[in-house]
Amino acid sequence: MQARGLTLQADRRILVDGLDFDAGPGECWVVIGRNGAGKSTLLQALAGLRKPAAGQALIDGRALPDWPLADLARRRAYLPQGRSDAFGYRVLDTVLAARHPYQDGYWDSDADRGLALQALAEMDAAHLAGRDVRTLSGGERQRVAIAAVLAQQTPLLLLDEPSGALDLAHQVALMQRIAGLCGEGRTVLMVAHDLNMVDGVASHALLLSGEGRWRAGTVEAMMQPGLLEECLGHPIAVLRHEGRRIYLPREGVAGP
Repeated sequence: MQARGLTLQADRRILVDGLDFDAGPGECWVVIGRNGAGKSTLLQALAGLRKPAAGQALIDGRALPDWPLADLARRRAYLPQGRSDAFGYRVLDTVLAARHPYQDGYWDSDADRGLALQALAEMDAAHLAGRDVRTLSGGERQRVAIAAVLAQQTPLLLLDEPSGALDLAHQVALMQRIAGLCGEGRTVLMVAHDLNMVDGVASHALLLSGEGRWRAGTVEAMMQPGLLEECLGHPIAVLRHEGRRIYLPREGVAGP
């Protein structure tokens, strides 16, 4: 995934100005910023679902509008933030829908069903396969949505707050799965608010600081107290414990 001079607006407000970055195979990028900084808007643009004000997003050096839709669906998977289920589809059918870009006809193959069930199992949701999605809890529904992304089997995953609504055990399991995906050579970009949860998983960070400002680089370079304070608007202390970085809010309020 690449961005070249990517500029995003909401009405007349500049969210991201002239963004340039390259996310390569095996890299996990975490997108960090305050509410309203443009994180979800950025993921929509990188997925090809929102037209930028300027610049372009590319996959494998090819601008998103130049990709045939079916080919694009086989290259990137997108997990939005929140969802509403108007119809009573079974959980398994919901995940099977993610296999559509690979199908020649209207019927699911045994291989599709196997991949869907495997993805559900990876998200501890295989036992939900026959349930109506409208009967699930928020955390269960989130695990099913992530399973659909996994079943799409794309080399690029764009995840908007994937750990939202998950309990602690499933948050940890999800981060381990994301680390495993990157270990397989896939590329992940995810929006996250819990800095401690992504520590040890993310290799790179993209900080959105409002008014179009951004910084991008390795976690070691970006996840520094001063830069995080500028990005999040609150003082941050970074401690080390058993080889991990621990991020804690400090007393006081950061300056403008």
